[in-house]
Amino acid sequence: MTVRTWLLRVRRPLAAGATAVLAAGLLTGTGTAQAAAQGPCDIYAAGGTPCAAAHSTTRALFASYNGPLYQVHRALDGTLQDIGVLSAGGIANAAAQDSFCAGTDCTITRVYDQTGSGNTLVYQGPGGTGGADTAATATTEALSVAGKKAYALYINPGNSYFAYNANGGVPTGSSPEGEYMVTSGSHVNNGCCFDYGNSEIDHKADGNGAMDAINFGTECWFGGCSGTGPWVQADLENGLFSGGSKTWNPNQVSQTSRFVTAMLKNNGTTQMALKGAGTQAGSLTQLYSGALPSGWNPMHKQGAIILGSGGDCCQTNRNASAGTFYEGAMVKGYPSDATDAAVQANIAAAGYSTGTTPFTPGAKVSLQATSSCCTGDYLQHDTGDDKVVIAPVTSGSSATDKGNATWIVRAGLADSSCVSFESANASGSYLRHYAFQLHLQPSAGTTQFAADATFCPKPGNSGTGWSMQSFNYPAKYLRHYGLTGYLASNGGTNAWDSPTLWAPDTSWLAAAPWS
Repeated sequence: MTVRTWLLRVRRPLAAGATAVLAAGLLTGTGTAQAAAQGPCDIYAAGGTPCAAAHSTTRALFASYNGPLYQVHRALDGTLQDIGVLSAGGIANAAAQDSFCAGTDCTITRVYDQTGSGNTLVYQGPGGTGGADTAATATTEALSVAGKKAYALYINPGNSYFAYNANGGVPTGSSPEGEYMVTSGSHVNNGCCFDYGNSEIDHKADGNGAMDAINFGTECWFGGCSGTGPWVQADLENGLFSGGSKTWNPNQVSQTSRFVTAMLKNNGTTQMALKGAGTQAGSLTQLYSGALPSGWNPMHKQGAIILGSGGDCCQTNRNASAGTFYEGAMVKGYPSDATDAAVQANIAAAGYSTGTTPFTPGAKVSLQATSSCCTGDYLQHDTGDDKVVIAPVTSGSSATDKGNATWIVRAGLADSSCVSFESANASGSYLRHYAFQLHLQPSAGTTQFAADATFCPKPGNSGTGWSMQSFNYPAKYLRHYGLTGYLASNGGTNAWDSPTLWAPDTSWLAAAPWS
């Protein structure tokens, strides 16, 4: 790009509201998050089994829900912040969490009940419901839902959540009830007990049938288990049931998918069913459908809600289980198989994914700006010096400009789990930061250069595309500011650290390479 072109670029009016050019090979969603036509709780209501409680850190479970999903606590100053959705019925506003938690640690202190019935889950520890546990770290696992960044409730031993509202409408006694949750087959253990569902109000083991909760993990309560798990089981108090008795159910299947749908339904007197499958599976696997275990019928449910632990926890003892919670609901009544199938289809359509990046070593990519001013601009190096800028590239651009805006992905020079970007036009020269400005320079072969030239792709800070986190300054990301490339934090001493437009300015589309 010539100096004259650069000057013309600076003088070009900003095209507010410009539409992004979606090149062939674009691998991420763009645009404003749209409201869902239906959420799982809309489906349950249509089936005559309305949600009594609905929880999620990733999305709204009603098409009309536009309230907070969860609350985070910032360690720096003790401030609390509610994290809502991008739009009614939509995905979590992860960018709000990223902005609030920038440069410090955050924990998830509450997961709000989307039904409006007041069954909000609160961590079981000092400052929460009281007890011996702590709140889970808010940033341990980022993921993608419908192409948008979200965060999981990532529970380790010592984390757990509880809710009880006497007027909350959660089924009690022998009333029929259904439950589901989306969890993970890759973060489990055999500790007691990663549960979500109906529990005792006094945090004590109050006898057979006092609980009715989904359990997910590798714990083999009665022995004789087949396979390695994790399994979808029923915690009915004083036992985890793989089927209708203490004997191992041969129809059980280990659920090892990265994202798993787990379901339990129980009519309270005679019958229960267990189902499970990966979230992208076309149908659920019927793991069990039959009589309740002898001695656990009828049920004696108390109407509290537990998440992440067993019922006799965690006032004086601590949770021993590990698991991941993305979303879940408890419903009144015994859902039909058709309703179960429709909920699974809704979960599949939500598009849970790890956000697998298009940044495979050896691939070529062009990084397209997502800020409304600059959606036709791409990150590129200037032929006049070694600075890195953003500027337009079109099909009519010169071969040189197209090459300058194309990068070859390499395994990270400092960490192979991250990436480095080599110029397609200047072999052996890499994108690196120096004094927090971006440059294209030949590899110096030093540890410092390798660190400065290594970036870790993350789901976009704005909820769109990808953000490139610095390897050696993890609070800073690749940003364009004044059409120049920088390494920027969300707030700081440099002008380019301005929090204004930080999220979109640090979010890039992985577009098809121009060269």
